[in-house]
Amino acid sequence: MANNQAPQGNHDPAGSTQMFRAFVDEAPQGRQAAATSGGPRIGLIVGVVVAVAIVAAVAWLALS
Repeated sequence: MANNQAPQGNHDPAGSTQMFRAFVDEAPQGRQAAATSGGPRIGLIVGVVVAVAIVAAVAWLALS
């Protein structure tokens, strides 16, 4: 039975390295675009406001 997974003489390690480097070079651009959008920041602000409102409501109920 022949081993067809890694043919001898046809393996090009530089091809894998080039594809990996192209992926790494593109990845920060995608993260940077997501970080500059206001979506996650607005969600965080709304979450903090809701948490403060809940704490205020619990304190008001405890004192009344």
